[in-house]
Amino acid sequence: MPQNTVVKKKDIVAKPFVKWAGGKGNLLQKLEALLPTDFDDLENVTYIEPFVGGGAMLFHMLQHHKCITRAVINDINPDLIRCYQLIANDSQTLIERLKNIENNYYSVDFPARKELFYAYRDQYNSVGIHADERAALFIFLNHTCFNGLYRVNAAGKFNVPYGRYKKPVICNEKLIMADHRLLNSIELVIRQPGDYKLVRQNLSRNHPNFVYFDPPYRPLNATSSFKEYSNNPFEDRQQEELKHFCDRLSAQNCLIMQSNSDSKTENGESYFDALYDEYDIQRVLASRFINADPEKRKKLTEVVIRNY
Repeated sequence: MPQNTVVKKKDIVAKPFVKWAGGKGNLLQKLEALLPTDFDDLENVTYIEPFVGGGAMLFHMLQHHKCITRAVINDINPDLIRCYQLIANDSQTLIERLKNIENNYYSVDFPARKELFYAYRDQYNSVGIHADERAALFIFLNHTCFNGLYRVNAAGKFNVPYGRYKKPVICNEKLIMADHRLLNSIELVIRQPGDYKLVRQNLSRNHPNFVYFDPPYRPLNATSSFKEYSNNPFEDRQQEELKHFCDRLSAQNCLIMQSNSDSKTENGESYFDALYDEYDIQRVLASRFINADPEKRKKLTEVVIRNY
């Protein structure tokens, strides 16, 4: 090999910076196949994700579809939104705070890390903590708690227990910077946490809008509900409100895709086939890895609802 040849390591790919229950990382190729066939022929698309979560679909779409020149994201979780804001606009602040937590965590031996985890969890749940520190602790807890879950109790306090991982990655500086570069490659609107319907204020008036909804899933049955993501329920009334919101966006010529569970009514009929009877509904197989019982980590069908 010539002496002046420089071997470059493969650049890290932008992807979610947190683990996320219901994240779409394993479904990306199936969702990709269900995009409009002429999607890449569109110009100056605004991509809108009102329930952004870990952002697997967001990062995928921005990397693979250069027709997207603008993105709007929203989530009800204020700490998650603050993470996105810092990664997009002040990544070094987040990296510095994460490195400080990481150094403290690895300065104690493994048995003592459990106690430190709960001390950080108490700090995260305390009143008056700086928003940037909460964002860093949010990532730390996500990477060190059991299964990467986000769950709160009735008082709104994060209550997921210690995960006992041998060497979790707490400050992934290269990933944060890759996400920073990608989010800065387009015009990005990060809404303040709140009602997903507010993204309607950010629709492009002169160019195509593509809206991807990944709301809290309707339970498959009466015993499978996971409602502890926040203190705000997302039950059948909220599913129906979302459907009406999709109708309003459709009337404004927005392209819409939604993921949800293949949920059944009490009489065994498809809930979403009935609710979205005038929409196109496809079914895809999805692996669920978040369950604590390995026997329940299996493939189930989910629905993909489209207005095209």
